[in-house]
Amino acid sequence: MALLLCRGIRMYPPLLNYAAFLRRKSHVFYCAMSTTEAQTATQGSQSTPIKISPHRKEKGLDDVLKDYEAIIGIETHVQLSTLTKAFCSCPYHYGSQPNTNICPVCMGLPGALPVLNSKVIECAVRLGLALNCKLNLKSKFDRKQYFYPDLPKGYQISQFDVPVAYGGHIDLDLPVEFGGGHRRFGITRVDLNRAGVPLLEIVSEPDMRNGIEAAEYAAELQRLVRYLGVGNGNMQEGSLRCDVNISVRPIGQVKFGTKVEIKNLNSFSSVNRAIDFEIVRQALLLSEGQDDQIVQETRLWEEGSQKTVTMRKKEGLSDYRYFPEPDLPGVTLTKDYVDSIRNCLPELPEVKRRRYEKMGLSMQDILFLANDVNVAEFFDATIAKGADVKLAANWIMGDIAAYMKNEKLSIDDIKLTPQELAELIASIKGGTISGKIGKEILFELMAKGGTVKGMIEEKDLVQIADPAEIEKMVDKVLLDNPKQLEQYRGGKTKLQGYFAGQVMKASKGKANPGLLNKILLEKLNAKS
Repeated sequence: MALLLCRGIRMYPPLLNYAAFLRRKSHVFYCAMSTTEAQTATQGSQSTPIKISPHRKEKGLDDVLKDYEAIIGIETHVQLSTLTKAFCSCPYHYGSQPNTNICPVCMGLPGALPVLNSKVIECAVRLGLALNCKLNLKSKFDRKQYFYPDLPKGYQISQFDVPVAYGGHIDLDLPVEFGGGHRRFGITRVDLNRAGVPLLEIVSEPDMRNGIEAAEYAAELQRLVRYLGVGNGNMQEGSLRCDVNISVRPIGQVKFGTKVEIKNLNSFSSVNRAIDFEIVRQALLLSEGQDDQIVQETRLWEEGSQKTVTMRKKEGLSDYRYFPEPDLPGVTLTKDYVDSIRNCLPELPEVKRRRYEKMGLSMQDILFLANDVNVAEFFDATIAKGADVKLAANWIMGDIAAYMKNEKLSIDDIKLTPQELAELIASIKGGTISGKIGKEILFELMAKGGTVKGMIEEKDLVQIADPAEIEKMVDKVLLDNPKQLEQYRGGKTKLQGYFAGQVMKASKGKANPGLLNKILLEKLNAKS
């Protein structure tokens, strides 16, 4: 991974005010690719014109974009959750004071030799297998030379021509609001790449065509990293970052356009917006015959101005002066070692989504539940206790998600257990308690814990299902509200809700709603 070179930065004023075509928090481009499963957009696939959503059209812009297609690949850098650094025994803790977790190896002092952290190799193999990659059973390390202020050695230990894994793919489902559909994006390589703190670099094939697809690809990688437990994937901490490579070419042209890299994007929304801006910038230059203004360079995304700016001209491989790392032996993986890791892989996001799909859940439900591994485990544990699949999904996506958002908690932080959620659903479905009482119990369980049965008994919350008892309450409410009864029978039938509310109030929310409404309607419509 080429880190940011701080010297010799030149800033060029933008040729056009491209930001006028893009607005924050909006999604511009969508791709009209076929949504058949496992389709991969490759260099030889049918060209797809760039399209822009109606609410974002500017005069003449759509005519420009329809003649071009974007080719997008991503280098994603994943910081691994190991206890120590990649090549020494120094601990790593996010937020530590500078120069506190260092040693002679970190500082590049003469005679200090690196020692490979075996956990780093395990993480690389786990991720490679999860990405459907082939593994190089024999790989090696290389030195990558460049200057950076926090790199005393002047080089990084990386992998150049023999990565740990190569030739894989990742499957994902686009959200319904972005057109939905299944996508498969190729993975070129997975390699180890770092000076100190362990880092994996995942290089995609140039299979993406717009900002939405790229952002969803990055989100799926984050999801995969968290499912596997190889890293936390927190973009705000820099534990997952994306370098995006974009080129634009006329539709029908086989040759790629000039590649531009956008460096160190640290949120999915910035990935989306930076790509869409850059596509517009390049398409406009091409349409005006200014091809020479698109040069191979590294650009940065300015969040404030919502545009990309030149950072430096792009280095070539010769600038890095790669050569085999003399202080580290090669890495040899045995079949037994690989098989032991393969057999311990958890159910991955794509497999989980397909399983949920077979349960009859909607894609909206599936994407929500499978997004967070802990939420998915909570849902699976709830239905394993016998809860109705759709009802369990509704409770988790509705009241439970709202409570977690308001209280800024994760599903592991709340006191509610899957066993008690299943019990709550069964109690409502079986008529023991009403849905209204169920919500009250739910919020207390999330905040304080306890059991559903215990709370029902302690607070006498059992639903009133005796028709005679409900009928008495209905009679009393009608007797106490003669004016409203007269208005109802005069044609104001919406007052039924008023009477139902009064009966519920009298029963302290315990009256069976279905039985209540049946008896109430009979009484209201009875001839006086």
